[in-house]
Formats: sequence, C-alpha cells, structure tokens
Amino acid sequence: MLDKLKTYCKTVVPLTDEELSLIDKYFEVKKIKKKYFLLQDGNVCNFIGFIAKGTIRHFHIKEGSEKTCDISFENSWVTDFQSFSHSTSCIMNLQVMDDTTVFLIKKENLYKLYTECTKYETFGRLMAEQVAQRATEIAMSLSSEKPEERFQNLLKKQPDLFQRVPQKYIANFLGISPESLSRIQKRVHNKLKS
Repeated sequence: MLDKLKTYCKTVVPLTDEELSLIDKYFEVKKIKKKYFLLQDGNVCNFIGFIAKGTIRHFHIKEGSEKTCDISFENSWVTDFQSFSHSTSCIMNLQVMDDTTVFLIKKENLYKLYTECTKYETFGRLMAEQVAQRATEIAMSLSSEKPEERFQNLLKKQPDLFQRVPQKYIANFLGISPESLSRIQKRVHNKLKS
C-alpha cells in the first residue's frame, strides 16, 4: 500500500531498498470518507500526510465564514506547519473532498526516521520547501492577478479540479463569489470557442 510513497520518495532522494523499507515502519495508512476531516481547528497537528489518492481542502473560519486557502491533490503533502512545529492548537481545517487515502507520519516517528536515516532529513527539507513554495505561489497570485487570471492558471495546473471539487469551494479559493466564477467560466469558454 505504501509503494506509491516509496516511488515518490525515490524520485526526490536516492534511497536504497533498506532505507525505503523504513517507510513501512514509520508511516501509517489512513482512509478517510468524503466530507470528513483529517484535521480540525482547535486540535494540535502532530502529523505530516502524503495524499496517495483523493483531494483535501485547506480552510479556516473567519467571522463565521469558511476561507479556502488551498486544495491539495495526489502526491501532495499536507499539514499545519505552525501547529506541527510549535505543538499549538491549529486554526486550519483539512477536509476531504472525495474518498481519500493519506499516508501519515506522526511527529515523534518523523524524528525517529531522521535519526535512523539522515537522507530523510534532506527529504523532509525538500518537502517543506515544496509546501512553502506552494504557499508563496498562492499569496502572489492573490495579490497580483485578476480573478480571471487565477481561474485560467488553476485550470491549466489542475484541469480535473472542476470535476472533483464543488464550485463554491473553488470560488472561495479564488476569492470570488460562485456567481462571479460562473461568469468567468462562461467568458473563458466563449473565448476558447472563437
């Protein structure tokens, strides 16, 4: 079951079969049904997860409204780094959008893994850089692109997003209303036809 993670890890850091077998020792498989939560605000995040199959929406609640921060798919890492690093209550929610399989490593097991094989420290750094880069891309997009540009970029990067995630969450992620998203979709599709 963890073979997908092993394959992914081998593409990032050169690992021997013995080193790859540590994944079986330290990671656990978690299957989560659609609409359930991997993490809810108020809890301490003590894990890092690798999405093997499925979709996870990251959101927080501000003034009673959900604010979608990101949507993650297969081969992505998910956690609340602030809560994970400082063992504090998180404000982030990680909600599953379709039946999802996540490979989890708990914080204490991650440190054991680093001790047992230092190559995983390099892997961990690269994984953290990937998550930080994604956060930077989202922040730059929200601050410098118009909603239609954000929509087109999202469509390019995740063409199947609209089949897997309800439009209200996509609109929320883009920072627009569902009605505005419908208008943008119509304009973009009309441009493509002509």
